[in-house]
Amino acid sequence: MCGIAGTYLWPDGGPLTDRLTKTLAHRGPDGHGRYSHRAGTGEVHFGHRRLSIIDLSETGAQPMVSHGLAITYNGELYNAPELRRELESAGVRFRGTSDTEVLLEAWRRWGTDCLPRLRGMFAFGVFDERTGELTLVRDQLGIKPLFLVRRRQGLAFSSELKALATELGDGLHVDNAAMVASLLYYWVPDGRCAFREAEKLPPGSWLRIRPDGTSERGVYWSIAEVAEAAAHEPAPDLAQVIADSTRAHLLADVPVATFLSGGLDSSYLTALAARFQPGISAYTIGFRAEDARFEAMPDDLRYARQVARRFGVELNEIEIAPQVLDLLPKMTYHLDEPIGDPAAINTYLICAAAREAGVKVMLSGMGADELFGGYRKHLANLLALRYQQVPGLVRRPIGAVVDRLPVASSRRGYRSVRFAKRFLSFAELPEETAFRRSYTMYDRGELLDLVNPDLASTVDDVLAEHAEIYNDNTLTDHVNRMCLADARMFLPGLNLAYTDRSSMAASTEVRVPFVDVDVVRAAFALSGKEKIAGRQSKAALKRAALSILPSEIVHRPKGLFSAPLRAWMSRDLAPLVREVVNDGLLVRDGLLRRDALRRLVAEDAAGQQDRSKHLWHVLTLEYWYRGATAGTTVSA
Repeated sequence: MCGIAGTYLWPDGGPLTDRLTKTLAHRGPDGHGRYSHRAGTGEVHFGHRRLSIIDLSETGAQPMVSHGLAITYNGELYNAPELRRELESAGVRFRGTSDTEVLLEAWRRWGTDCLPRLRGMFAFGVFDERTGELTLVRDQLGIKPLFLVRRRQGLAFSSELKALATELGDGLHVDNAAMVASLLYYWVPDGRCAFREAEKLPPGSWLRIRPDGTSERGVYWSIAEVAEAAAHEPAPDLAQVIADSTRAHLLADVPVATFLSGGLDSSYLTALAARFQPGISAYTIGFRAEDARFEAMPDDLRYARQVARRFGVELNEIEIAPQVLDLLPKMTYHLDEPIGDPAAINTYLICAAAREAGVKVMLSGMGADELFGGYRKHLANLLALRYQQVPGLVRRPIGAVVDRLPVASSRRGYRSVRFAKRFLSFAELPEETAFRRSYTMYDRGELLDLVNPDLASTVDDVLAEHAEIYNDNTLTDHVNRMCLADARMFLPGLNLAYTDRSSMAASTEVRVPFVDVDVVRAAFALSGKEKIAGRQSKAALKRAALSILPSEIVHRPKGLFSAPLRAWMSRDLAPLVREVVNDGLLVRDGLLRRDALRRLVAEDAAGQQDRSKHLWHVLTLEYWYRGATAGTTVSA
């Protein structure tokens, strides 16, 4: 896992590439390299920062050049051994054991036709010295990032947006639509970028630029097409598919550990990893006791300890305490875009502790909820269809009672009331609209009230932008349509994005065995009824997990990989909230309305509504905006 950067036909591209690569040093502290070559009337420059995982010798160093092809690559290929054997049988001779060399030789032999055959996570640039063409590629599911900026015939690219924003300075401008989208979704959707002039290469695609400035795009893998095809295939042995993926994701020449929250997904992967690699260690997160009580958080730590004891796993426990005030600006810097999920802090702290102990690679249960119907919103949307059948004379009094209930007292929060209020915010809406509302932060009226009136048309554009992502496929059941929408939007835009940036900030690689092309196909071969059976979420995954996990872990209440935001807002972060609401740059520049922010604070303080997530995201947006409008991002 590494950091990559480069320029193509860009004035002063060499020095710029060096500066971009230096900004990515945290992604690869084990080594760095450069490559340059003439490309028509200009030049191509590649930079690389190396985090050595496979083939720790110099034969794995990058950029790698061989017989007219050069590559700078960030990722892991879990089927590299199989591809290596196939290439060797065709006469290829390898110098070392790195997956980079396998990828380079696969590209030489098959070109873009090699891409659907790759199983892993990756983003890379490959330059052909004979044709002068540069091709950029991103993995099928958007696990690894790739940002780029195009100017005239030239292009600059990087693993992280902060590198481009820092070095291109005044040439990049904040995209107000991305800001609005971030407020709405809690993150900037993968199809948008926080700066107007920058873009993200879409998952499962490639971009080729030629010396004459022309370009070509291609899509080599589509999750929607895979899901539609899988819906007509017999369901495979899910336990075997997940076991195979976990085994493949353990491929490394350095120590591997796991995230272990005590929930189903991380416990399942940890149990499998311990079977394949006895003696593996795990890391978990905890909170101050008073914060956990105030937030009414489940006791995940108890379950994590139980799993660790059962499978002989060394468990390392990390507590998040009030240093959140220091971590907030640091994480805002590393996340590249305004992302409001506090789980990014959890990920960073776990990875930092693991790295300090000498661990470079972590396995995460990320992706299981999206693919197997594990989020509360999935079950809630099914229940909403039933709720709509209840006579209005009954629904109206229920709504009135729930609306009056407090979400918290002075001493603790009430999770069930928070869930009930959230449920009623979308329970009477049409199916697609209800699903979107179940994962957005505001409805149209609330969002219009929050932002500058001049952004009203932008609000409508953002709201309409993803309206069809639920229905633009041939899937026939409600649950799989939700899972597909989440896998296309929520997974790459939020969860994989913060996981990559948070882990790499600690110079650590996180692998996600559930976010795997074979697991995806298996997931969509299951019907929605197999995923949510009655009121049991992730039913198919639970059945598979029972092959190795005890029933009390499989069927425990769902845990939360989150943070005690209400406790933080009422205590540690209260002065910062007041500062940002009353005199923050977003307010002073007129992007957000002070009176609307004050209402959010008052509603949260009164315990009538849970606005902690909204306010946390306002803080992250404020810190990001300060750095973005200062002409350079704030350093870590």
